Amino acid sequence: MNRATNRNPRVNARVVVLPGDGIGPEVIAQAVPVLVRAAERHGCTVTVEEGLLGRVAYDACGNDLPDDTLAAATKADAILVGAVGEVDRRQAWFRGGPSLIRLRKELDLFANLRPVATVAPLADISPLRPEVAASVDMVIVRELSSGIYYGTPRGVHTETSPKSAVNTMTYSEDEVRRVARVAFEAARSRRRELVSVGKHNVLEVSMFWRDVVNEVAADYPDVVLRHEIVDAAAYRLVASPASYDVVLTANLFGDILSDVAAAAGGSLGMAPSASVGDSGPGLFEPVHGSAPDIAGTDSANPIGAILSAAMLADIALGLPEARGDINRAVSTVLADGLRTRDIAAGRARVVGCQEMGSAVLDALGNAGTA
Repeated sequence: MNRATNRNPRVNARVVVLPGDGIGPEVIAQAVPVLVRAAERHGCTVTVEEGLLGRVAYDACGNDLPDDTLAAATKADAILVGAVGEVDRRQAWFRGGPSLIRLRKELDLFANLRPVATVAPLADISPLRPEVAASVDMVIVRELSSGIYYGTPRGVHTETSPKSAVNTMTYSEDEVRRVARVAFEAARSRRRELVSVGKHNVLEVSMFWRDVVNEVAADYPDVVLRHEIVDAAAYRLVASPASYDVVLTANLFGDILSDVAAAAGGSLGMAPSASVGDSGPGLFEPVHGSAPDIAGTDSANPIGAILSAAMLADIALGLPEARGDINRAVSTVLADGLRTRDIAAGRARVVGCQEMGSAVLDALGNAGTA
């Protein structure tokens, strides 16, 4: 069974929680009780095991991805991450790359899914016009384990004059094909529209990407496929985001475009994500970073982490109803006027991270029985 994308409801599940750095522990502390309660309402008992990842792990044992963390993650049904801070780049890259990238690679997580939708009570704080923001509902599928972040040769050459640096963008047919299938399946479950984004007017890699995606499209005649240049996609994500259903793109382009799209929700603190593969556990995490400047102030927004837990319940535990319960609880709390600082406007009541998490948990408990 594919633990990353489980369609059979689980009765018992083991979730490894990696709070990480900065605000990570604060937002995860709010997300975990919501996940546990929502799963229980639908007959699933979640056992939580906590581990170290990122700077906190590096400081504790000199390794930002400890062996015991990796071992626990490999055996889990799902992984929930808070946020990961920076370590010394030279040391990290010498040992194989930053911890989160290495963890994804070890678990062979090749597709990142980022749903982008404006929660109705927040349409007025989106940088988009409220009527535009209210209609946004898309999923960005980003290839996660290949491309320029992993290609070789790479490095900085200081021994030459002038100095130089190089990174390499490369994709194999299998790497494109497998992430394309994830995107087509996502589109098939939604409005059956897929946009593949690249730079195929210039880059051979993108030309190759387009050709492989076209081949995969033959297996999905019910999905409408079009190709778009990344420049145009960046513009349209701002000008007419509602025109997108599912977006498929390479690692670098997806890294950028998904953050652009997340702005429609008004704050990166609202944005969840899931990273999945063909087998093994999926990894779920909010899009925001570790935000060390506000760590410990109880001002972080836990909703991105809570919605990531909702994705975990659906994708990894086979409990789409639990995801729906969590999403509705978040909407209820926001409709009641509660806001963390990053999404506050007008007469909203500003609350801290803990109070927001407690409010969502209460709303979930008041939603009735399953």
